Amino acid sequence: MSSLVLPILVPLSTAAILMLAPKRPLLQRWIALTGSVVLLASAIALFDRVNTGGIQVIQIGGWPAPFGISLVADLLAAMLVVAVGVVGVAVTAAAFAGVDPRREAFGYHPLLQILLMGVAGAFLTGDLFNLYVFFEVMLVASFVLMALHRTSAQVEAAFKYVTINLIASSIFLTALGLLYGAAGTLNMADLAHVWPTMSTPGIDIVLAVLFLIAFSIKAGLFPLFFWLPASYHTPPAAIGAAFAGLLTKVGVYALIRTFTLLFHSASPMLFTLLLTMSVATMVIGLVAALNERDFRRILSFNLVAHIGYTTAGLSLFTPLALAGAIFYILHHIVVITNLFLVSGVLLRLRRTTDIAGLGGLYRSQPVFAVLAMIPIFSLAVVPPLSGFLGKLAIVEGTFAAGAYWVGGAVLVVGLLTLLSMARAWSDAFWRPPEGTRDMTTPGPALLATIAVLSLITIGMTFAAEPLFDLASRSSHQLLHRDEYVRAVLGGTR
Repeated sequence: MSSLVLPILVPLSTAAILMLAPKRPLLQRWIALTGSVVLLASAIALFDRVNTGGIQVIQIGGWPAPFGISLVADLLAAMLVVAVGVVGVAVTAAAFAGVDPRREAFGYHPLLQILLMGVAGAFLTGDLFNLYVFFEVMLVASFVLMALHRTSAQVEAAFKYVTINLIASSIFLTALGLLYGAAGTLNMADLAHVWPTMSTPGIDIVLAVLFLIAFSIKAGLFPLFFWLPASYHTPPAAIGAAFAGLLTKVGVYALIRTFTLLFHSASPMLFTLLLTMSVATMVIGLVAALNERDFRRILSFNLVAHIGYTTAGLSLFTPLALAGAIFYILHHIVVITNLFLVSGVLLRLRRTTDIAGLGGLYRSQPVFAVLAMIPIFSLAVVPPLSGFLGKLAIVEGTFAAGAYWVGGAVLVVGLLTLLSMARAWSDAFWRPPEGTRDMTTPGPALLATIAVLSLITIGMTFAAEPLFDLASRSSHQLLHRDEYVRAVLGGTR
């Protein structure tokens, strides 16, 4: 069986096994964790094949492209599927710290596996219609996960979340219909081959704007991000960690994939629009984060702001800027996942994530404080951690492209991030507690998960050079799409 199918098949099979297995919490947790470990192993095997053997392609059912369903893994897709495996292991391991019994009874574990399947499928699909299908798989799974347990805050957030994402899906589907009507294909490699000779400036810009709106909603770009901080802080920490680490990155990935394959020669105004939205996302997200006093809402607005870094690299459309964006995506997936799990420990210790109810954790929980310090300071771009190196790569890319004002904005927003996270760290860990006491212990499962993710962050710091080399090679593949087209279409075109 091709390693390309396994990152989709493994979580789907795990979900099926979980549905058939006895509803015993410990058994369900072990099955889910085993499935996530196998997913990670299959993702690493796929990355190794792509790294050594080039772009990997499989035509489902033996139908040749562009008539059948293609699964494609280039370096970007392979690295992101590995990230899906890492997040999957982290959030399923965190379940051993305790999951609400009602959530487990109503399908928490299989739904999480379906979510992982949807994300992996979105990264590996070779045609736009199946990208839409995997988007809908993610949407259904994430909506139910967010609404499980049905507190009023969760239900309200879930309806906001699903409503705006359904609007994005409708726009995406409309764009697909128009594109298929004009080109007669939705295979991305085939579109990259035929679209430049078939498109006109008018339809090109209309379709590009429709895709930009749909994927910007999914990614959480300004002015379409308001649903994200209104919803991501409401579910349990493990669910929030999976959402924050993966779902917005699918939107960014879709922008990168479609703009490099289809709209690379679109009007410069389109890239200027994306660049303006990216910078506005950075600035407004961090200004909003500075006004928040709840740790999880601070993280949600930081998540919004840092999405702007990745799309800014795409909008400049240079190898260095795009490589910096890819490096930053990989860093951010690990760090933001870890920080949402940290928020779960805060909730466990103090029954709140409001900064006013925290304080003194460095003295009462020194091990947890040291572990939390790593992702907090990495997000805050404290050198030499991976966050600093990622932003340095983006700044270098903006300066090399001559976009000095964008580089300046990245530096200013970096300082705002430092201020936001330093204040959160100070208030939650250093400030003397106001008569509050820890309600329980952090839990070994959560601490171990946070420790592993923190070690990965440190590892990314020490391995920054080979990681950036991978990001540069990935950027080269994206900007020289002929290799992708040849790998998928072979001799059919």
